[in-house]
Amino acid sequence: MSLNLNDKKAVVAEVSAKVKNAQTIVVAEYRGIQVGHLTQLRANARTQGVYLRVLKNTLARRAVEGTAFADLASAMTGPLIYSISEDAVAAAKVISDFAKTNDKLVVKAGNYAGKSLDKAAVTALANIPSREVLLAQVAGMMMAPVAGFTRGLAALAAKKEAEAATA
Repeated sequence: MSLNLNDKKAVVAEVSAKVKNAQTIVVAEYRGIQVGHLTQLRANARTQGVYLRVLKNTLARRAVEGTAFADLASAMTGPLIYSISEDAVAAAKVISDFAKTNDKLVVKAGNYAGKSLDKAAVTALANIPSREVLLAQVAGMMMAPVAGFTRGLAALAAKKEAEAATA
């Protein structure tokens, strides 16, 4: 079913609003994927906070026109699904994780903060831990010296107690 002009303008406006707040866009070819698998991909994207949409490429080009993602327009050919997220790694992670289990989903390109990404770069971006995991790792690194100092003091106190007991 084709869209009339008003419907096309509405789609472009909706996608433009998502692109305006996005940090990452990943584009993947979905040729040959069964509807049930696409539904599963969409559900996973929803839980991760990723906007996932199949769009006409001309409408997608108009939506990214004049944004940091304008370079992505050259990769917009063929049947594509667009993954857009405000989180830096969520869009890449959703598409990459699904592509691992379904070989018919092929990552074409991506864009992170205005920098074009190829398939390998999208996979590398997807392998970065989430923000929460990174914050936990930083907190652990900050606590390591304090914990080591505390263990050292406890060992020193135990040694002094042992010396006092023998004397």
